[in-house]
Amino acid sequence: MARILKDYPSVSLEAEDLAGKIDFVQVFGRAGPVHIEIGSGKGTFLVNQAKAAPEVNFLGIEWARRYYRWAVDRIGRWGLANVRIIRADAGVFIGEHVADGSVDCFHIYFPDPWPKKRHHKRRFIQQGNLGQLLRCLRAGGRIRIATDHAEYFEQIRRVIAAAGDRLAEIDFLPTAGADAGEWVGTNFERKYLKHSRQIFTLAVEKH
Repeated sequence: MARILKDYPSVSLEAEDLAGKIDFVQVFGRAGPVHIEIGSGKGTFLVNQAKAAPEVNFLGIEWARRYYRWAVDRIGRWGLANVRIIRADAGVFIGEHVADGSVDCFHIYFPDPWPKKRHHKRRFIQQGNLGQLLRCLRAGGRIRIATDHAEYFEQIRRVIAAAGDRLAEIDFLPTAGADAGEWVGTNFERKYLKHSRQIFTLAVEKH
């Protein structure tokens, strides 16, 4: 029997209701560090990390409707007051609605690699989007990335390197939901590890 997915209005943000830059204090009903996950899938990371760090406000961005609905249901069932999620194009949403210096960390785990060369322009991690992330990060803010795609990882390294001394590489530490041998503990990572695929990670801090 298929799981019935419930909607939780307290969890989901509606893109059409937003105008200008959003106020995270108003969204979460409190002040606190803000972490944004780009491409939240079914919400595994958000749930595990939000439970482990209740002092942090987490916002997930997911475009695929079926994954978004699953994540809303999962977050709502756990009753997590420090998580919100929105169905939106991440690049557009961040550019239009996230204020300068308002984010403490961006999490980007297993972004779509768009493996065909003619589709590489659709990859999220490229110069324009990195510029937006840097704008939104506070000083000392971080970007954490994990992927199983070696060629995309090389591109990511080139994009990060082009930022020069604005970003410094730091250790990538496993997340709260990661089991032994895992980095982030998401559904995608576990699927790739079963097929013995190498996981590449990178974490950087804004100066």
